[in-house]
Amino acid sequence: MKDNYKKIALWQTAFLGDAVLTLPFIKALSLRYPDAEIHLFVRKGVEPLFEAQKELTAVHGFAKRGSQKGLGAAYSFGRKLGAQGFDLWISAHTSFRSALISRATKIHDRVGYDEPWFSSFAYTNRVKRKFDRLEEVERLMTLGLPLGIGGPAPIAELNLQEEAIQKAADFFEKISDTPVIGIHPGSTWETKKWPEQNFAEIIKKSVDAGFRVILFGGPGEEESLCARIAEQSGRKDDVLNLSGKLSLPELAAYIKHVDAYLTNDSGPMHIAWIQNVPLVALFGPTVRRFGFFPRGENSTVLESESELKCRPCGLHGGKKCSKKHHKCMMDITVDRVLDELLKKIAIRRSES
Repeated sequence: MKDNYKKIALWQTAFLGDAVLTLPFIKALSLRYPDAEIHLFVRKGVEPLFEAQKELTAVHGFAKRGSQKGLGAAYSFGRKLGAQGFDLWISAHTSFRSALISRATKIHDRVGYDEPWFSSFAYTNRVKRKFDRLEEVERLMTLGLPLGIGGPAPIAELNLQEEAIQKAADFFEKISDTPVIGIHPGSTWETKKWPEQNFAEIIKKSVDAGFRVILFGGPGEEESLCARIAEQSGRKDDVLNLSGKLSLPELAAYIKHVDAYLTNDSGPMHIAWIQNVPLVALFGPTVRRFGFFPRGENSTVLESESELKCRPCGLHGGKKCSKKHHKCMMDITVDRVLDELLKKIAIRRSES
């Protein structure tokens, strides 16, 4: 491989959290090739979160379920990318479609994982993913080995647009008189969700203790999940329901201001820890050895204290509990969660 590259494409079109987890590797790439253009390719709709990222020249969205759906469209897309002057292609995604796009680019140097089997046709340089031995950030760092990138992952920052930062600052200036708890009760996967009534109880206890509570959620959750939880809490009028009202950069900027953030295993969980926000994350169907736990001293993960033979039940969980008891999430009590949130608030307030 060359000692220097001028235009690098990094492909990561999985979920929001997966894209956030690439930030340390992006930092390492920029340190290794300070004069190169680095282009990040993400799932369509995720790109606004990274548009102000200092290490990146540009961010591009790939419409996996839109105009670029289908293998034929993917191959054609890859051919077009190959004509755009990239001299290095790095794929952090292991799907067949991603491999097909990589192959179609015909970029001379293409780096990817050595599994699944079709990777041998897609990448000119392949590395072992070591899924059972490394966390995701370290797995991503192995993609840099053919490039001479080694050592621990560098500390990365999430850079946001000034407009989003200012909007969040203006908002929190008005409510800074009391500790703020941010809550994100949603998840792409149903079995990763803590019961709604538990979130409602947390809200009730938090409001009664004098804390401010903000509900965060993605499009569609504001009129369903978050609205139901606010109603169940009996403190609807005291809850700030911002679900569906913020762009991704604004969501990140608002999360950074809260004193404690409570979330399921989700994309916003990664937005929180990458910004060193005091975090309480609830894990049920998935486990630490998958490598997607939140990082940092400010992150606490709560799990069932029971030995459940059915756990983990899959890499992402599922739409419903196959055992019909959902004990992995039901076993996490309101008192345990509230106790951790209080600890986070105390630390945050002592620091400020």
